[in-house]
Amino acid sequence: MNAFAAKARNVDWHRVQQVVKWVVYTLLLVNWVFYIFEDANRAFHTLTPESGFFKWTAEFATSIDEAAWFILLLMLELETYILGDDEWKGWVAKTVRGIRLLCFVMIAHTVVANTNAVQDYQPTTVWENVDHLCDIADQDVSYVYNLEYTEVTTETCNDLPTADQYYQVGDDPVISTFAGLELERDLAWADLVEVIVWILIIFAIEMVVRLQDRDITSGTLITLANRGKIVLYSILGVIAIYWGTLGHWLYTWDEFLWIAGFGAIELNVNEWREEILEHQAEEAGVEA
Repeated sequence: MNAFAAKARNVDWHRVQQVVKWVVYTLLLVNWVFYIFEDANRAFHTLTPESGFFKWTAEFATSIDEAAWFILLLMLELETYILGDDEWKGWVAKTVRGIRLLCFVMIAHTVVANTNAVQDYQPTTVWENVDHLCDIADQDVSYVYNLEYTEVTTETCNDLPTADQYYQVGDDPVISTFAGLELERDLAWADLVEVIVWILIIFAIEMVVRLQDRDITSGTLITLANRGKIVLYSILGVIAIYWGTLGHWLYTWDEFLWIAGFGAIELNVNEWREEILEHQAEEAGVEA
């Protein structure tokens, strides 16, 4: 036991932390590529020649959102770890904060897109005159269940589920069973709740960072922010497990990776707090 403790003391845990952090960031970037392909596949089934610009961007909302959060994560990394106090000023600080503002605009787009999706999925519209999906084969209509899209063709229609009635999903040329429509609604709500929770988390982190910029390391606001983040991260964990129960393991994996990524930022903020406290203690010692 003593030998193990001695080895643990000799490990450069700070270096280990940094390696793990950048591995997580790299994996998040890889996940972003997967989301681009997934969004492109969904767009193939949902977009039409009449689709407008916002409809196009809405179908790629996940990719846009992931890009915004990744850039935001790197900007927080710059502010809370890479850049020192002497470097964090002037045009550098303004540039980083400007990029972060752009990221918030991109995230706001995701909120609007997800809100529209929730609203679009509410109407229960029966697809008339369809007794079997082969009745609408090769008419540029797709069947969806649990986010899995299949174009309805003469080759695929007999393999798709049968139902007494089929329902339109949103205002897209997409059809499903009633159970499939209900599931799409639930997933749309999960997407909306998730992005709102992440926004609350980033606001809490921003508040702590702004306070520490003023050398404030404790108090009611910081306590509320830190305790609130525990609740918010827990909600994200529940959402991740929900996606896993539906077989969306990429979403589950991605969610926990993002939690780990922002956990790295939390560690940066904690280290920064310790530095502030040490500096304050030194100043207090000098004055004494």
